[in-house]
Amino acid sequence: MRFTGLILTALLALHGPPAHAQPAAVSCAGIRPPGDYAPALAQARTLAVQLKEAFDFPALSIAVAVDGRVVWSEAFGYADVERRAPACPGTLFRIGSVSKTLTAAAAMRLREAGTIDLDLPVQSYVAEFPRHAAPITLRLLGTHLSGIRHYRGEEDVGNVRYARLADGLGIFSHDPLEHDPGARFTYSSYGYNLLGVALERAAGKDFELLLRETVLTPLGMRATTLDRSDAPPANRARFYEQTEDGRIEPAREVDNSYKWPSGGLLSTPEDLARFGSALLEPGYLRDESLALLFTSAVTSAGSPTGYGFGWQVEPTASRGRQAGHIGALLGGVAGLFIDFDRRVVVAFAANLKGGPPKPGTQPAPPPAFVELFANARDRARRP
Repeated sequence: MRFTGLILTALLALHGPPAHAQPAAVSCAGIRPPGDYAPALAQARTLAVQLKEAFDFPALSIAVAVDGRVVWSEAFGYADVERRAPACPGTLFRIGSVSKTLTAAAAMRLREAGTIDLDLPVQSYVAEFPRHAAPITLRLLGTHLSGIRHYRGEEDVGNVRYARLADGLGIFSHDPLEHDPGARFTYSSYGYNLLGVALERAAGKDFELLLRETVLTPLGMRATTLDRSDAPPANRARFYEQTEDGRIEPAREVDNSYKWPSGGLLSTPEDLARFGSALLEPGYLRDESLALLFTSAVTSAGSPTGYGFGWQVEPTASRGRQAGHIGALLGGVAGLFIDFDRRVVVAFAANLKGGPPKPGTQPAPPPAFVELFANARDRARRP
């Protein structure tokens, strides 16, 4: 299977599993699949352990949904290494830029309700944001065509508490654009923070309440929440980082209050798998909204970008057959992958950002899990 353009392939997709997997230190099962999936489960557990060990993740949690239902969830390793506390499927992880997919869904819900217009300038909602020679619309923000810059230096590991999401706009709002709006794709978490403020203003609700009403509650995502440094939930994993000399130690304290819409959420793979499953077909969102999410945007010159609205997609496919997003930040990495043809969703999260895999290891990418569970389902359906 192929997934062109997904950042996750640069991180994980090599050429197959190593010959010998290292055992997981500990595992905690959540949802167990029906017996028809037994062969797939055994192989999937092996692939998950290989993935964990290849990147030295203290903990790895994974979930797979088939035909709209989560059929497997399990966590491997330790949510807190020092306390030897095992990770479980209910353990909360930082999901980084996978947060953008939820913000995009909230935007679609507001659009369907007539609350926002994606093609209005952002100043229609955030009046104080500086104007540029050409307008920046919500659509340009959601597709990373706005020209607003991304992080510089160590801006992504700041530890400043912002009382309001809008207060964080001052980090970048007066900087020049990287290019004219629409001219080219420039990935920008700051653009998504601005989009989040616009959604707040349009709905008249803070981002937390807005997200809960438009995404989390309708989809039964009871675990997903904001990553609050002032009130961390009890079931949040402990976060780790790798030092320059290769040691893994507890991560520095950071405050993500300025980037909840772009990379500041906590979630579980089970919740993410349910979310992805809700996007397989119209229902939670209308068909037109799904087309906006999963069809590649194009630049003003007509070049496809390989990114829809909040999702990396096949650049040349209309409402692509595969879509996904990776999130990587201090103390965590997460991924969400949808295969529309096979109707399988794979989500994972770990409590270490990680780097290149260990020499000699070849961890399998999400399509390997898709193949296992889709094939098991198809075999079970044969007469």
